[in-house]
Amino acid sequence: MTIAAPATRSPVVPLLVLIVAGCLIAAVTNGLRTSLGLFTLPMSSDLGISREGWGMAMAIQNLAWGVAQPFVGGIADRFGTAKVLVAGLGIYALGLVGMAFSDGAGTLTLTAGVVMGIGIATSSFSIVMAAFGRNVPQEKRSLIFGVATAASSFGQFVFAPVGQGFISAFGWQQALIWFALILALVLPLTFALRGKSTHIAGETNLSFSEALRRAFRHSSYRLLVIGFFVCGFHIAFINVHMPAYLVQCGLSPEVGSWSIAVIGLFNIVGSLTAGWLGGRLPKQMLLASIYFSRAIAFGLFVFLPVTEATAFVFSAAMGLLWLSTVPLTAGLISVFFGARYMGMLYGIAFFSHQLGSFLGVWLGGYVYDHTGSYSLVWYLGILLGLGSAALHLPIRERPSTGFAAPVAA
Repeated sequence: MTIAAPATRSPVVPLLVLIVAGCLIAAVTNGLRTSLGLFTLPMSSDLGISREGWGMAMAIQNLAWGVAQPFVGGIADRFGTAKVLVAGLGIYALGLVGMAFSDGAGTLTLTAGVVMGIGIATSSFSIVMAAFGRNVPQEKRSLIFGVATAASSFGQFVFAPVGQGFISAFGWQQALIWFALILALVLPLTFALRGKSTHIAGETNLSFSEALRRAFRHSSYRLLVIGFFVCGFHIAFINVHMPAYLVQCGLSPEVGSWSIAVIGLFNIVGSLTAGWLGGRLPKQMLLASIYFSRAIAFGLFVFLPVTEATAFVFSAAMGLLWLSTVPLTAGLISVFFGARYMGMLYGIAFFSHQLGSFLGVWLGGYVYDHTGSYSLVWYLGILLGLGSAALHLPIRERPSTGFAAPVAA
């Protein structure tokens, strides 16, 4: 069985322009989000918020992002990517401004948690990748998903030191306002991503609810969704708590910001490599290898002395493994079900990812407040990495028959 080429896109916007615009949007939205861990210490100190209270706000952000993602993905599939991105950038900016004027844990949870989480879901690289999936042939999707993920990581590399510089120069409140203004600059780029899913020859024309029901009957998709939970746990815990963890270990805040930047830099290589390999090797085996390697990296970092050198080496290793899961996970979903329902079905997998993010961020704060250390969370990260590696081994990389149109006699 073959899946036909993706739906016809508007000839007004060349494919290269669409990809460049989408990558720039992904870089900015992800770069700003991954810099939020830099605000942990100054905001907690000024607002009198416990580490658990801060972690809860960031955990709610990840959860709101995950809950909203399948819905906004489905809306983008049906009504168009550009419209969703414009709304998302506005909500995201509103959350940043609200975060700047937070006066305690409650308002921080509302603004940085709920509002910003919905804004990120509606403007993140998940929406961008769904647009790419509709416009790129099946055999090139894994590579292009890797390009989009690498662009997101470039944003992390750029905005981590920029964010620390803003905080040092202007204070955390003005830094958040500057972040909101930066979002406004990418609004014109959304024009290049206008378009929505249409019926594709070779794919069954299903309602969104029926597509979802059939997807969950697919055992490999279920395993993929469960395994993606671990990716979220690892990434969110490190993003939010690693800068503070390094300070606790006696290093400067600048080491924390540059560690996040190093992750972003090396993830460019990791994402591009994963996207390229995903078109040549079994994606599920690559994913199993990534999760197993993460467990090894966590273990070495926990048991070795924490110095600037080990922090940067760990960051480089994690960068290679960071979002390299995304093009492979998205690529498998595209293989299973085609491009038409990509926004929604990747959104479901991403909801699992964000449940893991919620747990990683909240548990990091909770464990620190109750034990004075992050050690238990690092140990749990090792176990989860090993478990996710095992979960991916039974996955089979083949299209689902439930999404193929009947062949005419």
